Amino acid sequence: MFYYVNGTVAETGPNLAVIDCGGVGYACATTNYTLSQLKKGERAKLYTHLHVREDIFELYGFSSQAELNSFRMLIGVSGVGPKAALSVLSAATPQNLALSIVTGDEKALTAAPGIGKKIAQRIILELKDKLAKEQSSFSAQGGGAVPVSLPGDKGKMDKTAVAKAVREIADRYGFDIDPNQKIYEMSVSQKQTVEIVKVLYRGADILILDEPTAVLTPQETEKLFTVMRNMKKDGKAIIIITHKLHEVLAVSDRVAVLRKGEYIGDTDTATASQQSLTDMMVGHAVTLNIDRPTPVNVKPRLDIKGLTVFDEMGVKRLDDVTFTVNAGEVLGIAGIAGSGQRELLESIAGLYPVASGSVTYYNPDNDQPKELVGLSPMAIRKSGIAMSFVPEDRLGMGLVGSMGMTGNMMLRSWRKGGGIFLDRKDPEALANRIWQELEVVTPSTSFPVRRMSGGNVQKVLVGREIAQQPAVLMTAYAVRGLDINTSYTIYNLLTEQKMKGVAVVYVGEDLDVLLELCDRIVVLCGGQVSGVVDARTTDKHQVGALMTLVNKGGKADE
Repeated sequence: MFYYVNGTVAETGPNLAVIDCGGVGYACATTNYTLSQLKKGERAKLYTHLHVREDIFELYGFSSQAELNSFRMLIGVSGVGPKAALSVLSAATPQNLALSIVTGDEKALTAAPGIGKKIAQRIILELKDKLAKEQSSFSAQGGGAVPVSLPGDKGKMDKTAVAKAVREIADRYGFDIDPNQKIYEMSVSQKQTVEIVKVLYRGADILILDEPTAVLTPQETEKLFTVMRNMKKDGKAIIIITHKLHEVLAVSDRVAVLRKGEYIGDTDTATASQQSLTDMMVGHAVTLNIDRPTPVNVKPRLDIKGLTVFDEMGVKRLDDVTFTVNAGEVLGIAGIAGSGQRELLESIAGLYPVASGSVTYYNPDNDQPKELVGLSPMAIRKSGIAMSFVPEDRLGMGLVGSMGMTGNMMLRSWRKGGGIFLDRKDPEALANRIWQELEVVTPSTSFPVRRMSGGNVQKVLVGREIAQQPAVLMTAYAVRGLDINTSYTIYNLLTEQKMKGVAVVYVGEDLDVLLELCDRIVVLCGGQVSGVVDARTTDKHQVGALMTLVNKGGKADE
């Protein structure tokens, strides 16, 4: 009905642009990218899609036909409505979206607000083959996976010239990249390299890198830092956002500190230390030591043997995984992102179907074994097994977003009651204790947790699970999104649980923390166990090497 609207930008708002065409204001729901192209009072042309549902007529507008086509492609996926499609396109350009779908990058899709794992998987499942065919057709005509052009060519593409330009960039800055290699054949670090090369190819002089080392091994991190230094020598301005202070000190010239959304100040790296930066971040002196007492009364609590799992699309996520979790120790799980960490913890907790293998729990009172494979989380709990789990997906699996802190505390205790009326006293007391001890920023314990920041949501979840007095405590990225002061509070809480005889499993991204906090570390690579090391005697380079090395059979000597 409407192909486009062409007029003056009358108003803009969150995901909304009003275009005045001949005195009629057309309200167009749109993406953040399109909004960034619009200026109030200036003319604009938006390509439109009219969505009709019962008695609702909604107009969606986009600054390019590519964005409109991507929107229509997304709403064609079952379960994906216009608002979800807008969310996806607000988080990624059409080119990056296509790349994420073709390569099966769930994490990139779930970065969009409101897009969970299942929706991301459905988008990939329904669109991957379609996009792959389109790209194959393009490639047959001389194109690549994502159509590119040299600056100033007005859409014309010379594959030879593009490859030459990429090689020149790689040689200039020290990138290890093959312009002809397929994206789906690349490692995580290689894909990240492609993203950096893309912006350099487009002529960028300022690069903003958000947590660039989160998925890299120490060896890959050192290579990236070498590249960054080369870009600096070439006159590029680089902004790196990271919570790893040792990396800040290693690669930066100046450091700017933010606290609770406010700019605190900046300092020269040459005169800074981890302690001084931490004090700036927190606002007062903080002790940065992780206490790691020697384990006592160590004995097996969980025995994992030959664990193999497949995801919903039939891809093997864990392959013959074998190791032991001991009571009275902190066991770290290390690996490049997507190596099976999430699937491992969810399989143990009864949340992920197991194809083969066993998970044996030993009762702390009598050492009697209990097989957990095949049991649901509720069945595990009814068996008298006290297991707490801090999942990676905070709101999707850990908490109910519409409830406040008290309500989410109550979810862990409601089955203890004998009648239809719930006792709110204990959950309320627990909520208040977590509120105070972990300094949760919220107006009240009834304030919906989905309206809290990610860090405060994490505090609520971690605090609740630790308070359950478990025999097994599993945490996936327990300090993600937390300030450094609260992070160290969590580390000490985990150590306290260890000294109480709890078997603590800690999945983390920061190898320095894993080496300082944990007693042993299981290293995963490609869903297999590549090694089990003593955290006191190993170093991060050895762990980094294991993160890219898969041993046949997925087993390792302990």
